Amino acid sequence: MYKQIIENLKTELDKVVDFFKREMRQIRSGIASPVLVEDIVVDCFGSKLPIKQLAGISCPEPRQILIQPWTNEYLGAIEKALMQADLGTSPTVDGRTIRINLPPLTGEFREKLIQQISQKAEESYQALRRWRDGAWKEIQEQFNQKAISEDDKFRAKDELQKVIDDYHKKIEELKEHKNKEILE
Repeated sequence: MYKQIIENLKTELDKVVDFFKREMRQIRSGIASPVLVEDIVVDCFGSKLPIKQLAGISCPEPRQILIQPWTNEYLGAIEKALMQADLGTSPTVDGRTIRINLPPLTGEFREKLIQQISQKAEESYQALRRWRDGAWKEIQEQFNQKAISEDDKFRAKDELQKVIDDYHKKIEELKEHKNKEILE
């Protein structure tokens, strides 16, 4: 019975890791990527939409992002949203396109990014702990209702901790990879 609780937990923990991966892709490293801007929300005609739904995004050069709105009506709103985003640079409107030239990362900005990564990793670790605590509570309830034995309860606790440790390690590896990418 407790095995089902742990299997259900894995589904939720996968979501935590996937969310952390998306967060890491949105943090700038030394190379431009559409991921840096595609989910920035634009207030356009009373609706809030991500840039990827309003424009084509490409990277013609390693340190440049080119945004081509589907229509000129989106140009000003996209530019405003980019100015409000903390990209470390300002967008330049070039006719019907917006260019973002990413400057090389300074030591100070790299430190800021590493702090940001650590903060997001800590938030993910907290989510793992909350899910673990919830699963452990369910296991204890099963024990209290005599649905599982005391041996199963402790077996479940060990199995639960092993699963949490595995997911913690996944997040730690993603964090270290991103830190390395920024420091290069």
